[in-house]
Amino acid sequence: MAIKFGSEVYTWFMQGTGKGYDNKLDHMIKVASEAGFAGIEPMVLEIAEEPLGCCKYWLGDFCDPIRMKDSLQEYNLELAGLALVCAWDGEDETPAEREAADFTIDFLKHFPGAMLGTVTLPSGRKENLQRRRLNIARNINRVSSRATDAGLVCSYHPNSPPDSLVRTQYDYDVVLSSLDPKVTGWTPDVGHIIRGGMDIIETLNKWQHLVNHIHYKDFSGNGPEPWAQMGSGKLDFHKITEWLTLRKYDGWIICEDEAHAAIDDPDGVTMQNGEWVKEHLVPIVS
Repeated sequence: MAIKFGSEVYTWFMQGTGKGYDNKLDHMIKVASEAGFAGIEPMVLEIAEEPLGCCKYWLGDFCDPIRMKDSLQEYNLELAGLALVCAWDGEDETPAEREAADFTIDFLKHFPGAMLGTVTLPSGRKENLQRRRLNIARNINRVSSRATDAGLVCSYHPNSPPDSLVRTQYDYDVVLSSLDPKVTGWTPDVGHIIRGGMDIIETLNKWQHLVNHIHYKDFSGNGPEPWAQMGSGKLDFHKITEWLTLRKYDGWIICEDEAHAAIDDPDGVTMQNGEWVKEHLVPIVS
């Protein structure tokens, strides 16, 4: 496929549970379509004390893949992928992590071509950092191997909150070099890269052989609220998109806006981002 632009649903969940968007994935699909995006990327979150509670919160009634298919078809949208969020820093997958992963793999079998995104849940940087970084890579490889055997394509997504185990250049060097490229690629999230103190283009160049999915979010650099609405922060999305096209990247660009404005108005932020992408980035990939 050519480069396509999709929307991540976390923009709506920044309000937290019980704040208005629980079990409203159909609404998010509708808004993403109206904003001009071609796909959507929902999330599955492992919750240790509530087995598969991840589905009820993050997917709601759309735990049923048939219902997901029907809604996507109604709004002419694709499932770009599912982002599976777990800590994975133990020696092996926990029972809850295994359950969430197996659910996600089985779900994605209904959507050929949709990406299984593995996302590390921040779990603290206070002790055993090197062992836990390597555990992440081993567990990502295990999950991705099972998914690959099931016919899926996988991609690992680090992030940058202070408690994340994979946020700095050294963290990336350890974990990305330990991934098995036969079963998983890498999803560079350009906002998380710059927040982790790295140069985006240098980091993309270093690990370009792994890039098979990408997330765009803008960065303000303003302390406890580091994110900006797309096009208003420090990132040069034109340059990053040109980097992708020059390397004949063939996949999704997923827009995941975590700007403060999204807490009160995720629909409006998504619509504005769709317009910004259409004006500034679509001409580059076209």
